Amino acid sequence: QVQLVESGGGLVQAGGSLRLSCVGPGTIISFNAMGWYRQAPGKERELVARISSGDRINYADSVKGRFTISRDNAKNTVFLQMNSLKPEDTAVYYCNAQITLLGTRPRDYWGQGTQVTVSS
Repeated sequence: QVQLVESGGGLVQAGGSLRLSCVGPGTIISFNAMGWYRQAPGKERELVARISSGDRINYADSVKGRFTISRDNAKNTVFLQMNSLKPEDTAVYYCNAQITLLGTRPRDYWGQGTQVTVSS
């Protein structure tokens, strides 16, 4: 199935920054939401940040004030700027899109994940 394309992960020291990018597939004819989730070893996947129709934005409490989600509508891309990174931010970060593509039914799309590792 069609996947989102994620990039920007890597290894960074505590207090550092990374910027994740996610490019949506195809031609979006209806936008509901795009966002970022993460899954650390031994933990459940959790919502990190989400931007939905009407440009409503939600953040997990653990990242408020440190992470910023944004969207380039023309390029069908969503970003996650991560500042003041902590070791507990270490996880695989997944992009999610709740959209309708041309010729398809509405559904969720996922990226394959990008690893973020924060060292202490």
